[in-house]
Amino acid sequence: MDSILLKDGRHIGLCEYGDLEGFPVFFFHGTPGSRVMFLDDDPISKELGVRLICLDRPGFGLSTPQPDRTILDWAKDVLEVADHLGVHHFSVMGVSGGGAFAAGCAYQLPNRVLSAALISSTTPFQNGKPPKSMLKENKLAFFLSKKFPWLLRASYRSQKKMIENKPEKFKKLAKNGNKHLHPWDRQFLQTDEQLEMMMTHLHEATRQSVDECIHEPDLLSRPWAFDMKDIQIPVDVWHGKEDSMAPFVEIEKIAPNIPNVKTYYIDEAGHFLTDVDDIWRDILLSLKTRAEEQHQEHV
Repeated sequence: MDSILLKDGRHIGLCEYGDLEGFPVFFFHGTPGSRVMFLDDDPISKELGVRLICLDRPGFGLSTPQPDRTILDWAKDVLEVADHLGVHHFSVMGVSGGGAFAAGCAYQLPNRVLSAALISSTTPFQNGKPPKSMLKENKLAFFLSKKFPWLLRASYRSQKKMIENKPEKFKKLAKNGNKHLHPWDRQFLQTDEQLEMMMTHLHEATRQSVDECIHEPDLLSRPWAFDMKDIQIPVDVWHGKEDSMAPFVEIEKIAPNIPNVKTYYIDEAGHFLTDVDDIWRDILLSLKTRAEEQHQEHV
């Protein structure tokens, strides 16, 4: 199944990995991103008995755009997809920009979501401005999404064209043009397979158009309409201490306000935590364990 038809006529794209009979975990991609998480399957999800359900947010991949959507609108979509799949209780995880949407589901759906993981997650902006500690290339993208969206659109369009027409050139540029990244993150953009995966993910994200690459940063920079301190379910926060794409100092300030939080701060690590098998295994394991504890409490 590639997509699910919602009641309002929109489609939500999805991909499932791991143990299809296992414990359901919804995965929310970064900004920009897509449901395509692995080139094949995910052996770690399979080994842990996790059914990994990866969704495209509106306007990305196979999901119909939803003008003027909010972070909490996503929780309604997830609920409808879960009902469609016959999944009652589940966990959610979001990486980078997807962290905001995982937090929104944790806040909005406490009777259905058993646990949530925020991985290398973005945090609410003060007065719509990205934090000073953020990597300047990322700050620039947020600035352009607000002030000069046409410029950001042109940049993504030329990237998309290069992926389609000159994939080898794109891979070479991606490999050499990431000097601004922390060395820890750069290691994940070295091999042909890693670059192929990144290219596939980005191309799928912009399958319909590049518009959402401009809309979502703007959405994330606006007030989130809920407060992290009002999330009642168990939340795991995973963050690399050297992350400057979603700056570590920001999540460090916010995480202690979440009532039922466990924090996992990783020394010398950057942004791409889910690319490390051991960390990915630990994230899934903790999420599943905390979901089981939460379920026991309510039985």
